[in-house]
Amino acid sequence: MKVLVTGGAGYVGSHTVKALARAGHDPVVLDNFSTGRRELVRSRVVIEADLADPSALRRAFEGEKFQAVLHFASRIEVGESVADPQTYYAHNLVGGLNLLQAMREAGVKRFVFSSSAAVYGVPRETPIDETHPLRPVNPYGRTKLFFENILEDFDRAYGLQSISLRYFNAAGADPEGELGEMHDPESHLIPNVLLSALGRNDGLSLYGTDFPTPDGTAVRDYVHVTDLARAHVLALENLSSGGRSDALNLGTGRGHSVLEVIKKAEEVAGRPIPFIRRPPRPGDVAFLVASRTKAERALGWKPELSDLETILRTAWRWHLKTHGPQRH
Repeated sequence: MKVLVTGGAGYVGSHTVKALARAGHDPVVLDNFSTGRRELVRSRVVIEADLADPSALRRAFEGEKFQAVLHFASRIEVGESVADPQTYYAHNLVGGLNLLQAMREAGVKRFVFSSSAAVYGVPRETPIDETHPLRPVNPYGRTKLFFENILEDFDRAYGLQSISLRYFNAAGADPEGELGEMHDPESHLIPNVLLSALGRNDGLSLYGTDFPTPDGTAVRDYVHVTDLARAHVLALENLSSGGRSDALNLGTGRGHSVLEVIKKAEEVAGRPIPFIRRPPRPGDVAFLVASRTKAERALGWKPELSDLETILRTAWRWHLKTHGPQRH
């Protein structure tokens, strides 16, 4: 299928473009490059456009006959969403609606949405399955949930079928070394741990050491980005073969604490990684671990690269390649 991939120059988007091409599909990247990186693009065609520009989106659909859309283009920083909710609602909701309108005008009716575990809010129990109450606690999570609701309405009204994939913690890098994580600023734990090992940041902060967990630090479910990319391909193919709209978790069902991640990273990097203990951030929870049962049943998806050592080794190779040796 010819597939439009919005945000295809970003972290998960670029890995998914590579997975789509490898599976025999024809991905076309659409990105405004506000945060996406040109060096991560792996498609034959790139459309530079913004979701805020309906006419540019209309031209994109007129220029290429797409059979589906995979939508990654969104603002993703929780703290930023709290400080500037208007930007998040404008980009993640209004921009998303512009995209859906262009799809409708072009007659495209298959859509895979990059959603988030943030739709659940504070977990009532763990592992979290898709029946868990949806109570996001920040504007970022609310934009993801609201857009899922919009997709349900568009399915009922217009027959636009979609699968929303709720990621837990995307991590790791392309095993072949072509792609990796390049956020600026970087807010995710694993790249910050590895950048600290390389001496490429101002030190590592550990937020919260008295959570009700075995070692007192927060536990998260880390999923290799290549496993996430493969799930998007499976979701696309599920819709194309008559599958119904749905929302699915993407996680491993197993969590690792912050201290576990640091200890394993020290083994992988072969050097100590010092950190500064700080109070927990507002809204941080002790455990955030997914049930992956529904995705296994619906898509036949199982994580294959998501053990912590593989995640860290692939990410370490990427950061060594990208940032070079330790600064002295």
